[in-house]
Amino acid sequence: MPNSHDSAAPDDAAQGNARQGDARQGDARQGDARQGDASQGNAPYGHVSPNPTPNGAIPGGRTSYGAPLHDAPAYGAPDLSTVWLRVFLDVARHGSFTVAARTLGWTQSAVSRQISALEAALGGAPLFDRLPRGVRLTEAGRVLVPHAASVVERLRGAGRELAALREVAGGRLRVGAFATADAALVPRAIAAFRARHPAVRLTRQEGFTPVLLDGLTADRLDLAVVSTTGSAPLDAYTLHHLLDESLYVAVPATHPLAAEPSVRLPQLADAEWISGSRRPEGTLLDAALRHGFRPRIAHVVAEWTAKQGYVAAGLGVTLIPALAAESVRPDIALLPVLDEEAPARAVYAATVRGWSLTPAAGAFLGALRESAARIPASPAGGHLPGPKV
Repeated sequence: MPNSHDSAAPDDAAQGNARQGDARQGDARQGDARQGDASQGNAPYGHVSPNPTPNGAIPGGRTSYGAPLHDAPAYGAPDLSTVWLRVFLDVARHGSFTVAARTLGWTQSAVSRQISALEAALGGAPLFDRLPRGVRLTEAGRVLVPHAASVVERLRGAGRELAALREVAGGRLRVGAFATADAALVPRAIAAFRARHPAVRLTRQEGFTPVLLDGLTADRLDLAVVSTTGSAPLDAYTLHHLLDESLYVAVPATHPLAAEPSVRLPQLADAEWISGSRRPEGTLLDAALRHGFRPRIAHVVAEWTAKQGYVAAGLGVTLIPALAAESVRPDIALLPVLDEEAPARAVYAATVRGWSLTPAAGAFLGALRESAARIPASPAGGHLPGPKV
């Protein structure tokens, strides 16, 4: 009759084969284990299949996360279901599988399976002493409690933040705009957005269109208000049209054309111009080139209010886009430019093509469209509402 040592030998050999095996069978089992873990994460209650054995291994001599027992990393992060952790904390809180099951609306056996699965995934050490009346945490269980509580709370926090993003009740919004858009279009949109979504952290950057587009691509901006001035490449971006911007010529109050209801640019071919650049290409004065004349730029002035000062002093004329027309000083005249060709520039809200629009960016886009609808559009032969002498 074989002794106890002899009877154990075949089992030891079988376990050794299960741990080593041939490479193909081991790989197949490991792949199955990984698939099991994936399905386990999708299961409603973190169900383990196959069920863990009492020593923490699943059949085949492997841990519940698919690695051979003898190869399990000493400090690797185990694959755990968050359901297991929540059930573990409920059992620890109540000191009873039965009470935890009643709280969760489960059966006691379902709770027991979750705890067994968790114990198996963590190496097999028991987390609770099973007593005739209830359970008590083991030393391993006491070590796990703060970590499990931290994971569950972090996930709850993530859920709250994600809900805030969906509801535009939190998170951030990074907006960029070119300078003229900051005269009226963007401030009005920001005011409306903040009134509706005060908890969103909104930051703003001002720059030229190419710089703003680079900011989008580098993920420094979520949305940028850009224009077609300068012919910056726009193929990589999704463009949300806001408006086609009309142009005005600002002339001194004593200019012979000051009383006219509108003007054509060729009428000012001999005038001295005030512009932000020595060259008209890539600026608003591209419109003059389309009409067949090259404007004579007498003064290079970058800032809009400074340009108006030069005009008021009789030093030349300048083009002012509709976005800046509402902030014109009262001692100059604004004449709508009649242009039968395409508008001087189109204004867009740009985002990176293929990137998801955040809920906050979508809400701000709506506010921009509302603000754009308030920008005055001067019809042919019409007068600009606002300051005029």
